[in-house]
Amino acid sequence: METNKRLTRSRKGMIAGVCEGIANFLGLDPTLIRVAYILLSVLTIFSGALVYLLLWIVMPKEGTV
Repeated sequence: METNKRLTRSRKGMIAGVCEGIANFLGLDPTLIRVAYILLSVLTIFSGALVYLLLWIVMPKEGTV
């Protein structure tokens, strides 16, 4: 197991790589993270979009760290 894992946006992501980066960090399937994000967005009246945008701005892109 890698000891110095960093949370970064993936270059292979569908939009900005946020969900893919979170999935890589947690060791999960990116589809599970995407479904969870969609459910969060719908159930919280689209405040999930704000969280996604903030993560897009805050998370560094993979390979730049």
